[in-house]
Amino acid sequence: MKILNKKIAAKKSSVAWLQRQAHDPYVARAARDGYRARAAYKLIEMDEKFHFLKNGQVVVDLGAAPGSWSQYIARTYPKSKIFAMDLLEIKPIVGVDFYQGDFTTDEALEWLVEKLNLPRDGDAGERTVDVVVSDMAPNTVGHKKTDHLRQMVLLEYALDFALRALKPGGTFVAKSFTGGTTNELLKQIKDNFESVHHIKPPSSRKDSVEMFIVALGFRG
Repeated sequence: MKILNKKIAAKKSSVAWLQRQAHDPYVARAARDGYRARAAYKLIEMDEKFHFLKNGQVVVDLGAAPGSWSQYIARTYPKSKIFAMDLLEIKPIVGVDFYQGDFTTDEALEWLVEKLNLPRDGDAGERTVDVVVSDMAPNTVGHKKTDHLRQMVLLEYALDFALRALKPGGTFVAKSFTGGTTNELLKQIKDNFESVHHIKPPSSRKDSVEMFIVALGFRG
C-alpha cells in the first residue's frame, strides 16, 4: 500500500495502522459484506453467542458512528425500530433514526425521550426499549488509568439510560475497558439484570483494551 500523504507517511503509528488495516481479515470481510466498519462483527459475535436481538424490537445504539452496528440490526432484523446517536455524523441507514449530538447532554436525552415516548422524571409511563447497545469510547490519552476512568463515565451514562428505558427482560450491551468496572457499578448492573457477562469478541483486536458487558434479563 503506497501512502500518498507525506505527513501521514512520516508517522510510524499511522503507517502501522494502515498496514494493520491492509492485513486485517475483518476489514476485508466488512468490505465484502458491505458493512461500514469491522466493528460490525463484534456485535454479530455477541448476538450469535447470547441471542439478545430479535425482529420487531426497539433498539437504541449509542456511539453508533460510522453505523455498522445499526447496519447489522437493520439488515438482520428489518422489523425492528432503531434509534442511533453519535457525536459524528453517519450516512443514512434505512430503518435507523439518527441524532448527531453528545449523549451526555440534556438535549440528546430529550431527543430519545421524545422519540421513544419514555416517561419523564417523576412521571408514570411504560418503558419502551428492548435493547440498549453502546460502543461509546472516549478519546484516549494513552494513560491507562485516565482512559479507564473516562470509559467508566460513559458506561455509567449508558447504564443510567438503560435503567430508565428498558422493558422488563431487556438487554444492555456496553463497551468497557480491561480492568472491568468499579465494584459499585458492577453491583448496580448485577442488581438490575438476571445475568451479566464480560466478553472480548474474537473480532476485537488482541492488543485492544476493550471488552464488553452483556447484561441480560432486566429486572424492571
